[in-house]
Amino acid sequence: MRLMVELAKHFGGGPLSLHTVAASEDLPEAYLEQLAASLRAAGLVKGKRGAGGGYVLSRTPAEIRAGDIIRALDGPIAPQICTAEGDPIANCAREPFCDTHVVWQRLRDSMVAALDGITLQSLIRNEGAR
Repeated sequence: MRLMVELAKHFGGGPLSLHTVAASEDLPEAYLEQLAASLRAAGLVKGKRGAGGGYVLSRTPAEIRAGDIIRALDGPIAPQICTAEGDPIANCAREPFCDTHVVWQRLRDSMVAALDGITLQSLIRNEGAR
C-alpha cells in the first residue's frame, strides 16, 4: 500500500524508482520488486526500464482503490476461505448447516465496502484516515 501511495503522490511526474521508494519508506528494495511485479500483472502500475525508469500508476489515484491493491497482492478478500469474494476457493462441507457462516459473510462484506471506499487520492490527502 505504501508503494502505491508514493506513486500516487508523484502521479504525473514521471516514473519513480523502487530505490527512491525504498529509501523514503524504509522498505527493502527486493520486497518492493516483488510487489511491483504483482501490481504490474494486475494492471495497476506500468514500468519503464533503463535510466530514468521506474514505475507509474496505470490510472489516476482517484480511480485506484485500496481493495484493488489488496486483491492484486493477496487475492480475493476472504476472512474465511468459504466466504471468499466471487466463487469461494473451497467449499466447506459444514456450510449448509454452519451457524457462523453469516458472521464471515458480513465481515467480508464490511471489509470489501471499507477497502473499496478508499482511493489512493483520498490517502494522499489523508482523507482515508478518517
